[in-house]
Amino acid sequence: MKKLFLSSSFSSVAKLLPEFYGDSLAGKKVAFIPTASNTEKVNFYVESGKKALIKLGATLNILDISTAKKSDITKTIRGADLIYVSGGNTFFLLQEMKRTGADKAIKDAIDSGTCYIGESAGSIVMSPNIEYVQTMDSVADAPKLLKYDGLNEIELYPLPHHTNVPFKKIVEKIIAAYSSKIQLCPISNAQVIQVLGQDISVVSK
Repeated sequence: MKKLFLSSSFSSVAKLLPEFYGDSLAGKKVAFIPTASNTEKVNFYVESGKKALIKLGATLNILDISTAKKSDITKTIRGADLIYVSGGNTFFLLQEMKRTGADKAIKDAIDSGTCYIGESAGSIVMSPNIEYVQTMDSVADAPKLLKYDGLNEIELYPLPHHTNVPFKKIVEKIIAAYSSKIQLCPISNAQVIQVLGQDISVVSK
């Protein structure tokens, strides 16, 4: 069964994960992918995400898909109990996913029931197309990304950091521009989109 835990700020909602996962995370192996943060000057959320998972008892295997061998990417993802993809630049993240084949490995893992945890950019890439976040993230950081088709694991379009500084105004602009075109799902840093099979819900901490 498909399990997606799509957050805006993971450390803010991490306590909700064990109940959603249906088990303790003690000893569980997490493929932790920080790649989206590689282009960002502000990346404190990566360490916050690591600490939150470790506090839950998980064991992290750090996997930067922009530098790892394709064979190691596939092996690490296949061997994980959970996959975590952090925030950062959504376009750079999708570029590297497609370039390395990590997108297919992640989709295969999700299809086999592996729990996927997304934070901000890591949540957005699950949508059908990421074009709608161009005012939030720089397209220039992903010069080799020619198409913006996402991994298409949900029909919704997650829109993180709703009502939260420093993205508040940008999020409102995206809502104004796209709410009549696609099924946006704005979530604040205190909310998470939970997908269990065909059931989708937005849960607040």
